[in-house]
Amino acid sequence: MKLKPLGRTDLLVTELCLGTMTWGSQNTEAEGHAQIDMALEAGLNFMDTAEIYAVPRSPETSGRTEEIIGSWFKRTGKRDKWILASKVAGGPVDFIRNGSRTSGKTLRQAFEASLRRLQTDYLDLYQIHWAGRGSYNFDGSWDYTPHKQDTADVLANIEDMLETLAALVREGKLRHVGVSNETTWGIAQWLRIAEAKGLPRLVSVQNEYNLLRRQFDLDLAELSHHENVGLLAYSPLAGGLITGKYFDGKMPKGSRGDYQKGFWRLNEHSEAAGKHYLALAARHGLDPAQMAIAFALTRPFMTSVILGATSPEQLANAIGARDLTLSPELLAEIDAIHRRYPRPI
Repeated sequence: MKLKPLGRTDLLVTELCLGTMTWGSQNTEAEGHAQIDMALEAGLNFMDTAEIYAVPRSPETSGRTEEIIGSWFKRTGKRDKWILASKVAGGPVDFIRNGSRTSGKTLRQAFEASLRRLQTDYLDLYQIHWAGRGSYNFDGSWDYTPHKQDTADVLANIEDMLETLAALVREGKLRHVGVSNETTWGIAQWLRIAEAKGLPRLVSVQNEYNLLRRQFDLDLAELSHHENVGLLAYSPLAGGLITGKYFDGKMPKGSRGDYQKGFWRLNEHSEAAGKHYLALAARHGLDPAQMAIAFALTRPFMTSVILGATSPEQLANAIGARDLTLSPELLAEIDAIHRRYPRPI
């Protein structure tokens, strides 16, 4: 398993990361533990979670995923085998902290609660799950309106959170800081404020990246290169759409789309593009999920690709993508499809 540096640090993470967001909803505790065991045996050392997991988010499932990870740590005593990342909800969630936007004060509350659930005394990476000012990363978000943001308020909120994160680092409870579902401008502000105030520097950004959603290829890629803020890519299969299981009106029982009673990534544009990628994989004799993950691993800004699975078979197949090398001819065909369908979701 290839290792990549996390930002400008000496911390090395595997190029594949174990995602966990279904544990406690679609997956039981025992199934979550089995996935941790499988991933560790396969050589992964990086695992990502969040206070809001399991999904779909609800008062009943929020925090449950961290509890499942914590019970595995307690049972096995193998906390030291994992580089562990979690996330604090950035914007208001009605059932978390009375629907307040995250501030320095509430960030500490969330962080300490995550440590208790995870049964650990430190986190390797703590991320702001999404920007409190809004984000274009969810549900297509065609109505994202940055021109309505209060710049002074945004910057003050970032500095407030960085001050608390710095305190957590000084206390030995946190090693590094990251963001998720962030923009180029947003990351630049986190970096600028951190440098000016001597506060922790971002090491990563966790955004969606897959064959159907490649906004990171543009300004974010430039920032990532020059500032060493690597991508932790979630949803490399576009929520499973790349596999073709939702095409032509299908909704497999037990799938994410069925479980959440809706699948926002699926539309006439994404289905048309997805069918081209599915056909491309078939022509080259490849599993479409492995092709999609292997493609993500070719990107120069990629630190780690986050794998999400609800079954051992899915996880084993996803991990197998590490052994797949895509030919220049296939990569050129991917580029041709992308040129035709630049943003289907």
